[in-house]
Amino acid sequence: MLNITLLCVGKLKEAYWRDACAEYEKRLGAFCRFRLVEVAEERLPDAPSAAQIAATVEAEGKRLLEQLPRDCAVIPLCIEGKELDSPALAARLQKLAVEGTSHIAFVIGGSWGLSEAVKSRACLRLSMSPMTFPHQLARVMVLEQVYRAFQISSGGKYHK
Repeated sequence: MLNITLLCVGKLKEAYWRDACAEYEKRLGAFCRFRLVEVAEERLPDAPSAAQIAATVEAEGKRLLEQLPRDCAVIPLCIEGKELDSPALAARLQKLAVEGTSHIAFVIGGSWGLSEAVKSRACLRLSMSPMTFPHQLARVMVLEQVYRAFQISSGGKYHK
């Protein structure tokens, strides 16, 4: 069974985001071993300098890299990533599994993005859309798309 990790900066504060994620985590249990890992978010002043932002991105990136499972395929979500439709994501995940990948980690950075060190580990840089979404919503969207990918690959009715 494939292992899926969702590695994120920060915690979900609102119950409705936690509930939505919990629903998809439950659904994913039929298809994979799922694990959520949250790393601490850096605190910044209201008007941070470019140097403070860069230091934040690097510090969060270091924590993310420390939590990446060994020998996993890394799929960071980033603005410059590739946009895929749901069937293409399903095909990509299935291809990784067929090629022998046993663990895939999706990575969502903090408010200022991901460090280049994290992005350089990518087998695929993924963009959800050219639009900007709150990181909390991005978590739900990733979980829903991973669940949809498994449904597509298994011939389930969810995607129709």
